[in-house]
Amino acid sequence: MSIDLTKGQRISLAKSDTTPLSHVRMGLGWQARTRTGLLGRLMGPAAIDLDASAVLYAGRRVVEVVYFQHLTGIFGAVKHSGDNRVGGDGPGDDEAITVDFTRMPAEVDQIVFTVNSFTGATFGEVENAYCRLVDDSTGVELARYTLSGGGSHTAQIMAKISRINGAWQLTAIGEPASGATFQDLLPAIDRHL
Repeated sequence: MSIDLTKGQRISLAKSDTTPLSHVRMGLGWQARTRTGLLGRLMGPAAIDLDASAVLYAGRRVVEVVYFQHLTGIFGAVKHSGDNRVGGDGPGDDEAITVDFTRMPAEVDQIVFTVNSFTGATFGEVENAYCRLVDDSTGVELARYTLSGGGSHTAQIMAKISRINGAWQLTAIGEPASGATFQDLLPAIDRHL
């Protein structure tokens, strides 16, 4: 059963029998907000290019980043599905990042997931945005966090997965930020490490 996460909520990434999950997928989905007025209705929604990234940390040091221009990370432990430049173009997640914990280097203790608008569109121009964590072995959704609230920000620090006493946990962050790339978000991410 999926959990609807609230900002700051933390959940364990262990199966109901307490064995750890080995493969998870962080999915991102969104749609462009419907334009208003006659011209807006004639033109339809604008294409919105949101980009999901995973920033891997060892303590407070960035080890690697997996995003649309670097699709596979350390030892193949983290993989990006590829760039979706319009969002909402079909069923399922628009972008996804998979994590194979069995291949994760021991030094990596945190993975922070971000989303940013490469073209500068604000979250006020986006609707139905979400991130969700899925058991990638079974396809079962474990948790979902709705990226709500609109606003003038162009990015959001979605969530982080942390290794605590050898076990992985997911924390919903949901902090609005500004920036066109993950590099722009590093100072804001630092507050959540």
